[in-house]
Amino acid sequence: MRALAKLEQVLPARLRRRVNALGSSTVSLPARGPTVDSSLLTILATACRDHESLRLRYARADGTELRRLVEPVRLACTGRRWYLLAWDREPADWRTFRVDRIAGPPSPGPRFPPRDPPAEDVAGYISRAISTAPYRVQATIRLHAPAEVAAERVSPASGVVEAVDEHTCLLHVGGPSLAEFPIYIAQIGFDFEVLSPPELVDQVRVLAGVFGRAAGG
Repeated sequence: MRALAKLEQVLPARLRRRVNALGSSTVSLPARGPTVDSSLLTILATACRDHESLRLRYARADGTELRRLVEPVRLACTGRRWYLLAWDREPADWRTFRVDRIAGPPSPGPRFPPRDPPAEDVAGYISRAISTAPYRVQATIRLHAPAEVAAERVSPASGVVEAVDEHTCLLHVGGPSLAEFPIYIAQIGFDFEVLSPPELVDQVRVLAGVFGRAAGG
């Protein structure tokens, strides 16, 4: 809620009443996940709006600190974490940064001309960047459910749902090992088929045998 109040300060006047109404009608429930300083969100949101580059100190997953000059484009929240989509000038490529890994307030850099996002569907791009792209092991599953229904059960941080037709969709997931996928897919609650990799089919068969024996089958 503090973040909402801070973000309200950088919105155009015509939108402030709507945001204020949202804030006055919303309560926060405890949730797992790292906390993010609301003032940092304000800095990032303002930089996105004003096309102002930022100098970041960013901690990788292994703890190594990097220094980056970036052009912020979008902020995204998955419910548990905030992410920043930005053009990273040093490798000259798009990057998705976890906001909770940004150390301290960024330093302002020069303004930059607006840059087209890396995809028309920015939300989908960020979802792929955080749910599948970082992982060596990836899988594609056909779910027997419409994409809009499946998307209600799949967090953007866990997988990407791709529409096929009115009855089925594809689920793209990534992880450190194939062993994690069968339970996760089963918990989504739809009939499914594994499209790739073939090794995941074996993992599903093993798990099916375990549950079958547990059920006395």
